[in-house]
This record gives sequence, C-alpha cells and structure tokens, in this order.
Amino acid sequence: MNTMSMKKYLIKGAQVVNEGKIETKDILIENGRFEKIENSISVKEKTIEIDAANHYLLPGLIDDQVHFREPGLTHKATIETEARAAVAGGVTSFMEMPNTNPPTLNIEKLEEKFQIAKHVSLANHSFFLGVSNDNQEEALKINKLKNSICGLKIFMGSSTGNMLVDNIVTLEKIFSESEVLIATHCEKEGLIKQNLDRLKDENVDFNHARFHPIIRNEEVCYESSITAIQLAKKFDTRLHILHISTEKELQLFTNMFPLKDKKITAEVCVHHLHFTADDYEQLGNLIKCNPAIKAKHNKEALWKALLDDRLDIIATDHAPHTWDEKQKQYVDAPAGLPLVQHSLQILLEAYYEGRISLQKIVEKACHAPAECFQIKERGYIREGYFADAVLVNLDKKYTVTKDNILYKCAWSPLEGKTFSTSIEKTFVSGHLVFDNGIFDENNKGLRLEFNR
Repeated sequence: MNTMSMKKYLIKGAQVVNEGKIETKDILIENGRFEKIENSISVKEKTIEIDAANHYLLPGLIDDQVHFREPGLTHKATIETEARAAVAGGVTSFMEMPNTNPPTLNIEKLEEKFQIAKHVSLANHSFFLGVSNDNQEEALKINKLKNSICGLKIFMGSSTGNMLVDNIVTLEKIFSESEVLIATHCEKEGLIKQNLDRLKDENVDFNHARFHPIIRNEEVCYESSITAIQLAKKFDTRLHILHISTEKELQLFTNMFPLKDKKITAEVCVHHLHFTADDYEQLGNLIKCNPAIKAKHNKEALWKALLDDRLDIIATDHAPHTWDEKQKQYVDAPAGLPLVQHSLQILLEAYYEGRISLQKIVEKACHAPAECFQIKERGYIREGYFADAVLVNLDKKYTVTKDNILYKCAWSPLEGKTFSTSIEKTFVSGHLVFDNGIFDENNKGLRLEFNR
C-alpha cells in the first residue's frame, strides 16, 4: 500500500460505536490510519469530507473463520470474489481456512495463499496453517512465524482428505509444543458414524437435511469439544474452539475472566444465531453445514452465552458451494453456506429485535477478534490504529436479491430477506474501498500482523 498516494477523509458527525460507547465524533483518516478523533475537526488541506450525520461508524468486522476456496476449488469461490463480498458487508479483515486443494499443510503452500491475497484481496487477511495426522514438524514451524500468521487449524471431526486429525500422539505433540493459537473444529467422527449406522439399522429414509442435526447431534459436538479442552488444560495451550452450536457445550466455557486472561475461548457463528432446525423444511441443503444448525433451544442458549461472555467472538464460517452442488440429494450435498456479505446486517437485525446492543455487536465482531488473536493495531477506532471502519445507515432497508449477491456461487439462503439496515461505506486500511455499491480497487488489503 502506497500511503503517499492515499486520499485523506474527514468523516463528520458520525455516531461512533466503539469500546462500549456511542459518541458523536469527527474522524480524520490519513495515511491509512485514524489520524484524529475529536468532537469537531476542521481541515484546510485537500480532504474528502463525508457527512455522516444520522449514520453509525463501526470498526471493520474481523471474521476469524472463512473458506474462500482458493487454490483448487475456484469454481466455488476465489479470494478475490469473496473478499469483495466481505468488504461490501463491512468485514474488513478475514482469516481463511486450510481445507483447500491442495490443503494448506506446509509453509510454502501457506505463503502462496498470502501472495494471491496480496494482489487481489480488497480486505486485510491472514491464513491458518492446517494440521494433519502426519505433518506435525511442518505445522510447528509456525512458532517461528507467530507474528505474521493467525494460527493453526485442527479438524477434530469429519473433514475432507487428510485434514481429519484423530491421532492422539499428533494431537498431544501439537497441543504441547504450539506457541500460537490453535483453532479447532470439534465434532467426534466416531459418534457421527454411530448415528448414521443407527438410522440405517432402523431403515429410516434419512435423505433430507432435516436429519443433519440428528446425525451431527449435541453429543457429537460436546464430546469433541471436551477432548480439545482437556488437551488444552493438560498442556496450557491457547485454544480457540470454532462455531459452537449447542447448549450443552456452553458449560465448558467461563465468563469469570476477561478475554485477555482466557486461555480457552469460543466462537459462535451468525447462522447458528439466526437459523434453527425448523428452517430445514424450507431451505434444506442451503443451510446444511458442519456443525449442524440445531433445535431452537440451542439458538436461544447461544444468544444468552454470547451476551454473558461465555462466547467470545462472532464470525461466519463462510463456506460457499455452487448452486448445483447444493441441489444434490442430502447425503451427497456438501456442507457450508455463504454468509460474509450479510453477517453485519444479520447482527443489526438482531439489534432491531432487541436481542443485542450496537456496542455488544462491535465488542464481539470487532474488538474481541483483535484481542483473541492479538492482532496489531486493528479492531478499534483509535488514533494511530489502521483505519478499518464501516459506515451504516440504520434507517435504510436493503433486500437481498440475485442482483446484489456478490459471492461467486451467486446464491444466499437469505435471498428475498429485507434487512432494516444498509452498509454504505467501508474503509480498509484507510482506503474507501466500498461506497454505496461502488468499489475502488486501487489499493488492496494488507497482511495482518500479530503482537505475540
């Protein structure tokens, strides 16, 4: 990023949602950063002034779990297309998962993804290094790169190819020697198989997505999560469990400590906060994902745990597949759904419903990911920090249609839904990348750095 060629912006009179407060502020953005934040700012030099009266300015969202499918699965998505969708939705930074083709199981493949993103991603970015049953030594090389890579990812459950890690020797080595955060997908493969076999023995015709939360039920998630937590406690590992989906798992997490003091943290995803198992009848495979969307009481428990800080971060697990792939029979249809363009609007809709405050949305989707991953100078609207921000209009309705869906897969389970809010402008590292539907691609996002 050439800061010398970047434009200066003065945002006037925004309702700034930041660090537990909502305050009317002027904000000067210069050289990629928040230069000044004051009640009133006047600038004589050449500056683009933005009238933000009656608009809300939030830090850019940081999504710690996305699947952008590159390399190898680019018929579904690319880093370029999904990063465009992300910034259109107010997500300014993402951390992408290693189950690509080939999987990201060594440093060389990891750096190849960074090079792609450097040239095409409109959002700031980092990539997880994957763990397999036989790449322990390669995975632990991340210890020497801990200031420039978000972490390790372990699939402790069903996954593609060589990404399922079920060897206890491998797990103990990684948990005992990793100096970086370990993120886990927790579902117990053996229990999934048992549930499938039971349905087969009962001659149940389970070829419909409504059976997904039965096959991948609460016990599948709980037993795997508790295994990960036991390992983390045994070796004092920094563990982050992704996409918690069940009420039962919530007993495994605490709100007795502030986030900065937690060694074990948890993420919840917007689809588990938005959909329930009742939605399978209408949406079927479109909301088939792992872990499964489950019965309504789980959704209500997740909201409660998010608000009382047992759950630390909100993310998406954005995982696009083609429309044709999703039209297959349930047993053959891939799991995952695209969400990154609409995650903020889902949360703002929950604000309108009285479920959550604007300050809490910012805490869980902006501040907490920055703290959890120790991201350098992002996640807050602070003088000197990188200027990642999103300007939203809480009074302008927005309907999701085929014409405005930006994912390469070109569909969304939210199609036809009218949100109460609109994303109007998104700044990434000081660059106004999205402005009322128009993209400025002259500057790309930056590689995230970490204070470790």
